[in-house]
Amino acid sequence: MKPSQRVGIVGFISPVSQAAGTVTSGWMDATTFHNFLAILKTGILGASATVDAKLQQATDNSGTGAKDVTGKAITQLVKASNDNNQLTIDLKQEDLDFNGAFKWFRLSVTVATAASLIDATILGFDPRYGFGTDNDAASVVQNV
Repeated sequence: MKPSQRVGIVGFISPVSQAAGTVTSGWMDATTFHNFLAILKTGILGASATVDAKLQQATDNSGTGAKDVTGKAITQLVKASNDNNQLTIDLKQEDLDFNGAFKWFRLSVTVATAASLIDATILGFDPRYGFGTDNDAASVVQNV
């Protein structure tokens, strides 16, 4: 099996010099894959900047009832030690409040104090149906 048959790019935050504030990925359907991995990358952080990231869940793709996913927030990144770092957040379907009809999730990244370079990719692993690439985000233009 090719890796692309098991993995799909389901969400992202494009590379950006993010001003103080919050940026989010789009909402992703957690029923398309069995497992997910959010990968956050930082470049140079601004003077005294901090970066926080977490996964949130909702009951639909417009964010209805949005709330944090328990245990899916990073330890805050700081300028003093976190320039050019990478980190990951794992997510399984059972991490979401499926009993409460929460089957959508997104990545939320908050930069404080000063603009900082960030980007993120959210991967889905082991698709429920078809190949991973069958569930790629619309922005994925090639798979070689």
